[in-house]
Amino acid sequence: MSSLFVGLMSITWQQIVMIGVGSLLIYLAIAKEYEPSLLLPIGFGAILANIPLSAAITHGGEKGVLNIFFDAGILTEIFPLLIFVAVGAMIDFSPLLKKPYLLLFGAAAQFGIFFTMMVATLFGFSLKEAASIGIIGAADGPTSIYVATKFAKELLGPISVAAYSYMALVPIIQPPVIRALTTKSERKIRMESHAKSVSKTVLICFPIIITIFAGIIAPSSAALIGFLMFGNLIRECGVLNKLSLSAQNELASLVTILLGITIACTMTAERFLQPQTLIIIALGLVAFIFDTAGGVLFAKFLNLFLKKKMNPMIGAAGISAFPMSARVIHNMGQAEDQFNFLLMHAVSANVAGQIGSVVAGGLILALVGSML
Repeated sequence: MSSLFVGLMSITWQQIVMIGVGSLLIYLAIAKEYEPSLLLPIGFGAILANIPLSAAITHGGEKGVLNIFFDAGILTEIFPLLIFVAVGAMIDFSPLLKKPYLLLFGAAAQFGIFFTMMVATLFGFSLKEAASIGIIGAADGPTSIYVATKFAKELLGPISVAAYSYMALVPIIQPPVIRALTTKSERKIRMESHAKSVSKTVLICFPIIITIFAGIIAPSSAALIGFLMFGNLIRECGVLNKLSLSAQNELASLVTILLGITIACTMTAERFLQPQTLIIIALGLVAFIFDTAGGVLFAKFLNLFLKKKMNPMIGAAGISAFPMSARVIHNMGQAEDQFNFLLMHAVSANVAGQIGSVVAGGLILALVGSML
């Protein structure tokens, strides 16, 4: 009879806290719709992983199913790379190709990554751990997971939760940072639209050229960028429409579920309830804020040399949170001037941010990997 209550007798207060954390993530996913496709599986997986003697995770020599998925899908990098195929199939690069100069914002808005890396080392994190924390600022969940898998597997749980939570909080985090760095007159600047089309040939060649160029510059980023661009090539080639739709829907849904619930096996109480978890979540916020600031300040710097000024808020859309960040910028512009339409400009910068975050992840893998 006592064996029926062995779970109840074994539970610790730390496991109760983690079950509460898992429940909170599920609440945020359902009630607030904060990145539900990831936070819900992560939250449920956290509950599974913290049930005393749970068969879902490894105990003694007996492998749990979550650990089996983790070893097969995340340690091998299969799940993150499949997500990149799906993301690539969803991205339309034509807004960026119409305004290629906005690619600069995709680079400028990665400033927070490198700033946060330096700060994280001051808190005692190793350079690889600091790089994994800094990449949270890219607002790109799959890249965060990919880099953390390479450099800091033990921190994968808090890094994933921070990355996806802050992506969902872009409408709350970005506006005060932008207002603090811009004047009212700057936020009212209108930008001209030049409607021009991008040829099919350019759209097809773009992912191939980027893959070759980035792969030669930083070979360690070849898988990261290559799978993203492969997904985009499927979309743009025009002869694989069924595969493109499958990548955007079935593949994305299935891998996202597996990725989310599998990451949760790293969220056991003894791993997650550590002071460093709170530090990682705080540093993730710092990275987000400084990435936003980097984009805005870069736009203001460019305005020093431009006759036709650009709205500096566009720079904030250079992070990878697509299309949420672009909508935030557009809404802020309309709040200042209802006839100011910044959406297409912000979308272009936002698409640049998607490329920039992946390139930044590749550079970190190449540079930090070669240093250690």
